[in-house]
Amino acid sequence: MAKISKTRRKLAIATWAPPADGTIFGKLTLDVTDAMEFIKEQRERTGTKVTIIHLVGKAAGNALAAAPTLNGKILFGRFVPFDSVDVTFLVALEGGQNLGKVKINNTDEKSVSEIATELRAAADKLNSGKDPAWEKSKGALKVMPVFLLRPMIRITGWLASALGVNIPALGVEKHAFGSCIITSVGMLGFDEGYAPFTPFARVPILLLVGAVRDRPDVVDGEVVVRKKITVTATVDHRFIDGFQLGTLATEFQRVIEHPFENLVEGEFHKQIESEAVAE
Repeated sequence: MAKISKTRRKLAIATWAPPADGTIFGKLTLDVTDAMEFIKEQRERTGTKVTIIHLVGKAAGNALAAAPTLNGKILFGRFVPFDSVDVTFLVALEGGQNLGKVKINNTDEKSVSEIATELRAAADKLNSGKDPAWEKSKGALKVMPVFLLRPMIRITGWLASALGVNIPALGVEKHAFGSCIITSVGMLGFDEGYAPFTPFARVPILLLVGAVRDRPDVVDGEVVVRKKITVTATVDHRFIDGFQLGTLATEFQRVIEHPFENLVEGEFHKQIESEAVAE
């Protein structure tokens, strides 16, 4: 049976209280047949281990750029937009006993292979114990009792995520989670799942990515087998209503279901520019 570390359990207990705020839950079941071909092409062309998670991250970045009312924070009762579109990926550590995070800045401006490379390098640092900020935050969590941890998390979360203050002594950076957190439940064998907001992260949207499955679909009046995936979202209602959420979902679906049309050309031109600079 999988175990949860005492540190992670302490953090959970100190973080959450009974829910009281407005939250929107939703899901998209997407055809990723072309996406899996795109991922294969990216791996062969770049030599980078691109996965569906990296493509979801890229789609989320593009969607947030298209629906900017989600890309920001609530400060003193008003919306404050961020200067960049930053997306955070959760990373399993210590055999699944702990969770770390990797924030990719300017996600909308990076290619899928660039996102994959950056995420891999940062995850390797976390797993090897070479990420100073993570080691500092983990140390503080281990020694502090829950009754002190609860107010500390709330205060540091507000300072870092709302005010944008760095707290080096605790390994806390400003706006540490950006505007979106992505995690995979597919790697655990689940088709879909939902997650509660983490109050100290103060992000407007969480995305959970399910497993890729072969499922029947109707194409041109005929039943065919297509690869499908379910992505669920938890959205803060203060940031967005149904109309803006529809814009977000449309752009997200466009990138995931048609990556060759919407991503390859831009990535190709970016690669050409990089090669020209190198020469």
